[in-house]
Amino acid sequence: MLAAFSDAATLRHALAFEAELARAEAAEGLIGAEAAEAIASLCASIVIDLAELAEEAALAGTLAIPLVARLRAALTGEAAKALHKGATSQDVADTILTCQVRTARSLLGADLSRITTALAALAQRHAATPAIGRTLLQDALPIGFGLRIAQWQAGIAEAAIRFHHEVETGAVLQFGGAAGTRAGLGGKAAAVSARLAAALGLPDAPPWHARRGGTAGIATALAIAIGALGKMARDVSLLAQNGIAEAREPAIPGRGGSSAMAHKRNPTGCQVALSASLRAPGLVDGILAGLPAEQERGLGGWQAEGPALADLFLLAAGAADAMATVAEGLEIDEAAIARNLTAAGMGNDIGESAALVAALLAQDD
Repeated sequence: MLAAFSDAATLRHALAFEAELARAEAAEGLIGAEAAEAIASLCASIVIDLAELAEEAALAGTLAIPLVARLRAALTGEAAKALHKGATSQDVADTILTCQVRTARSLLGADLSRITTALAALAQRHAATPAIGRTLLQDALPIGFGLRIAQWQAGIAEAAIRFHHEVETGAVLQFGGAAGTRAGLGGKAAAVSARLAAALGLPDAPPWHARRGGTAGIATALAIAIGALGKMARDVSLLAQNGIAEAREPAIPGRGGSSAMAHKRNPTGCQVALSASLRAPGLVDGILAGLPAEQERGLGGWQAEGPALADLFLLAAGAADAMATVAEGLEIDEAAIARNLTAAGMGNDIGESAALVAALLAQDD
């Protein structure tokens, strides 16, 4: 995930945008084929000092300005003039972020799938295992222990579906030009956009410079997924308390110990997920605050999205990886579950827990 949002990846996507834009415009007869290939060849071979480019971008206020200047200085004739034709700096910035988001979705999706698969198996195994249910942190009525696990699974599965949908509809090509009108392309902008989107592996779309709902939707869906992981983490950590001891994280050498208390086995994976779930809402808040963007291109709002969204993906990746390890190795103590149920004195009528487990898991099919 760090690599997906790295400076190297950012530059790679920016160069791909410029190269494929030139090729798309050449295919529509807007620039010469030789000029397009000169641009594409340069984008594939140029060596740029990332630290220097970062300083220049900070000074300019956007990556595209110094990048295009460097590329143009290395080109001659028609190619130098044709570079970046019809595009604007925000086209580059938003498309870079879109490409990064789609890479990140695959990485996160793999770990979320690991979790839901492991939890589904546990929920089925313990669907009819009588356990004490707890409401408001107090003993309540009996439930099937697998029902609690199925609820974790359903929450994470639903969040994964929501996240996938938001990325699919919100992470799309940005290509609108200086004021979002696609001016200067001889009426062929739609065709150029379609070609550019296909080359970059993105869905085509009308310009969305000041319409930030797609990005906000992705951020919100990420936070919900992190929160669903946090729900599981909260419950596992509570179940692992000494006085309950019904479930605990897998024993892994070097993990979960204490520097001062050798007897402790701390729920470290849950700690990672819970800390992520505490940080995520603030990051989303910052992105939501940018929704009332000014006219055709906002000032300050969309520029804040990239770092916040990258942080959200990093938090989600860390939480998902930690909880995948927990889900795949969760230790469930049936003797402790039975002992706690007996101590509660509530009987063992678990109602329709087993049927509810089946219904919840069926939603993920």
